[in-house]
Amino acid sequence: MQKIKHMIAQGLNGLALACASAAALGMVSIVGIIMYSVLMRKFANSPVHITEEVVGLLLSVSLFLGLPMVTLNAKHVRVALLADRLTGAMHTGIQIAALLVGIVFFSWLIYETIPWFEFAFKRSLKTETSRILLYPWMALMPLSLFLTLVIFVARLLGLIDRMPKPDPDQPLNGSAH
Repeated sequence: MQKIKHMIAQGLNGLALACASAAALGMVSIVGIIMYSVLMRKFANSPVHITEEVVGLLLSVSLFLGLPMVTLNAKHVRVALLADRLTGAMHTGIQIAALLVGIVFFSWLIYETIPWFEFAFKRSLKTETSRILLYPWMALMPLSLFLTLVIFVARLLGLIDRMPKPDPDQPLNGSAH
């Protein structure tokens, strides 16, 4: 059983890392596109007309692709005032309640994004200026939400730690939360 848990944890970590790497690449691309556009506007008096749309798409995609890694490492915003003070069964109960809220929330988000994606796919929706197809970008949202949901479920079932091991660089007093 321990070997299966380790394999699941490694698989989730690998998928989350791939998503986070793609998110980081998207953020670097945003900086590059904006720099290129500014330079073209300044020196060639020719702004790049697709900058706003591409940057908007990359920003949205990067946000959602970063979500699984943030969730896996429990680095998201959390209310630590009460949770850090509880111990034993109360602490476990709060963790389980938080995981259940996350599972319900992400299930609902996935349920809402599927018709949204299907609508764009069936109509081959494109951006207004540069005519970039939207559905490939939109497909990343339910995929990253599903991976995040799987992380919550794995944590609830005990397949991965409910709370990751503390980061040695993180202050222990909870001030970083």
